[in-house]
Amino acid sequence: MTNLKEPSFRESVDLMFNRAVALMDLPPGLEEKIRVCNATYTVRFGVRLRGQIHTFTGYRSVHSEHMEPVKGGIRYAMGVNQDEVEALAALMTYKCALVEAPFGGSKGGLRIDPREYEEHELELITRRFAYELAKRDLIHPSQNVPAPDMGTGEREMAWIADQYKRMNTTDINAVACVTGKPQNAGGIAGRVEATGRGVQYALQEFFRHPEDIKAAGLKGTLEGKRVIVQGLGNVGFHAAKFLSQEDDAIITGIIERDGALFNPDGLDVDAVRAWIMKHDGVTGYPDASHHADGATVLEEDCDILIPAALEGVINMSNAKRIKAPLIIEAANGPVTAGADDILRQKGTVIIPDMYANAGGVTVSYFEWVKNLSHIRFGRMQRRQEEARHQLVVDELERLDRYLGDAWSMTPQFKDKYLRGADELELVRSGLDDTMRIAYQSMREVWHSRKDVDDLRTAAYLVSIGKVAASYRAKGL
Repeated sequence: MTNLKEPSFRESVDLMFNRAVALMDLPPGLEEKIRVCNATYTVRFGVRLRGQIHTFTGYRSVHSEHMEPVKGGIRYAMGVNQDEVEALAALMTYKCALVEAPFGGSKGGLRIDPREYEEHELELITRRFAYELAKRDLIHPSQNVPAPDMGTGEREMAWIADQYKRMNTTDINAVACVTGKPQNAGGIAGRVEATGRGVQYALQEFFRHPEDIKAAGLKGTLEGKRVIVQGLGNVGFHAAKFLSQEDDAIITGIIERDGALFNPDGLDVDAVRAWIMKHDGVTGYPDASHHADGATVLEEDCDILIPAALEGVINMSNAKRIKAPLIIEAANGPVTAGADDILRQKGTVIIPDMYANAGGVTVSYFEWVKNLSHIRFGRMQRRQEEARHQLVVDELERLDRYLGDAWSMTPQFKDKYLRGADELELVRSGLDDTMRIAYQSMREVWHSRKDVDDLRTAAYLVSIGKVAASYRAKGL
């Protein structure tokens, strides 16, 4: 039974925004300017498929142009609507401000189930949608730069980039009109896994602060922590993979469309992913118990819960039964405003979506910079860096020969030290730095203000403050 008081996703974003601005001293006019969505374009276009014309409805919303270009993904899903797109665009504004990516917030969506169409049909639909947006400058390297979201990926971004280039043959920066492209089409190393990698870096930073670990009622490091992941798509898969393989966390539960898998001894994330790709679901997977009602596994005992798929999966109907002391929102809006109130009263620590899943837009920013500079990261300095390191190694080897058995270099030190950073390493370094600094800006507010008792409010205060400062600098 649906609770009539359950706020929608858009209402949740507005409620959380209002909670934060109530603690700020903003002029009412500026507060309203930051809150409202600047513009939303709705397009209905026809594509001839299978012998007849099919009409599709799409949206591109621009929330804030305090910085340009505006940035935000394009999702393909049957649930896409104007309210959802506008709420996501607002979230993008705050997200970009929080991680200091120089963009305003935008979002797009097409009401379509991509699984119902063959690849060549999806290409026709995507190109027509891109055409409708690009001719209104809603796809443009210096005005509006989309990226992948739910239901889209590298393939769709490559089609969009190519469509834009066909329409703007003399634009030398045309490839920067969209991010999340394949590497051989102007993309950047590390973009596919960027959001999941960002979730990992966010948790690593959280566990560097004993005060924060204690607030969640946890101890120690990520090693051995029991993790349940809801949604094993691109974000959930990479987050679960990195946490289990690199941080020794134990993935005890994986929730998908057709139910959930649970194994207290841990699941092999790669094996589950391969099973899903082959069988279109988790049903029948041999090395775990299967729960037909996957939502019940959200309520299983664990240390960290990672909702990584849809909005509103943790709501007022199940929030009281959530046992996880720490929730990290890998998806956008997985915890409703009503559920957020219940969980905060229980003492649950929530690492909010606007920070937790900002890895995608951060690496998109790096890709956009790479496209505008027309040179891959590391190309100019990598070999010079290796040459400088070689000088140190030569001196150490001379010392090694002089001292004999009394001292020697550690095995593999030479190879590791001499290797200059490639693009992937530089991207990971930049992402890690971004996630650390953004978390520290949130936790400073969280711990220094008596009227702020959660990370989400702290995140909104930091981001809204930055947007307000930007508008003031413009003279508003």
